[in-house]
Amino acid sequence: MKKIGIIGCGAIGTGIAEYIEAHMKDRASVAALCDIDKEKSDTLSRKITPNPVVADIERVMKESDLIIESAGVKISGEVAEKALLNKKDVLIMSTGGLLEKKDLLKKANSIGCNIYIPSGAICGIDGVRAASIGKIKKVSLTTRKPLKGLKGSVKDIDKIKEETVVYNGNAKDAVKQFPKNINVAATLSLSGIGPEETKVMIITAPHYTKNIHEVEVEGEFGKLFTRTENVPAKENPKTSQLAIFSALAKLEEIV
Repeated sequence: MKKIGIIGCGAIGTGIAEYIEAHMKDRASVAALCDIDKEKSDTLSRKITPNPVVADIERVMKESDLIIESAGVKISGEVAEKALLNKKDVLIMSTGGLLEKKDLLKKANSIGCNIYIPSGAICGIDGVRAASIGKIKKVSLTTRKPLKGLKGSVKDIDKIKEETVVYNGNAKDAVKQFPKNINVAATLSLSGIGPEETKVMIITAPHYTKNIHEVEVEGEFGKLFTRTENVPAKENPKTSQLAIFSALAKLEEIV
């Protein structure tokens, strides 16, 4: 029985915990929860039997075999670091936090631990990883998001009346400017040619209702193109439902 610790009890963390409770009770249990908003972790704990411990990050590490991070870019790198210090495997949802700590992936391998990275809200990551064995010339991501999914990240967003490009640059800067919206760019860049070389364009419009991600890759293997049309998660329009499903699929793989 694998004991799971979840750091971040928002839409993704809650979805993962409820799935474990409903579908994995013979293989895994939610042992501990942590959230900066204790009310969220307390509420989630009450939904699970037996009630997981609500604690700080350090205790979550001690109580768990596998740590799942769904707390955000600002803390995900720290969670990965602490997991390795505690010799624990960790699944990182907010992959943008790993861009400045790419050495952690090598460190995990050297000490026999795993940093798991789900595919998130895009398809084709397996193909990008395969292509990276050879030479990749170009990787680009074009993301289209509804206005409400970018609130708080784009100035005067309510004044946008037509299709508008709100960002055009590389993955590294995209994650800095849109930390809650564009983890797909981080996942793509970690799987391919890095955040400085991965091109990202973010577009929004009043008529958009889905999070749409188009990935283009060119290399010695040939060309790859994927388009993923995501339904936003009901609890959080900044998160795609597929991102939650990808975490669950990876968890099924692990457990």
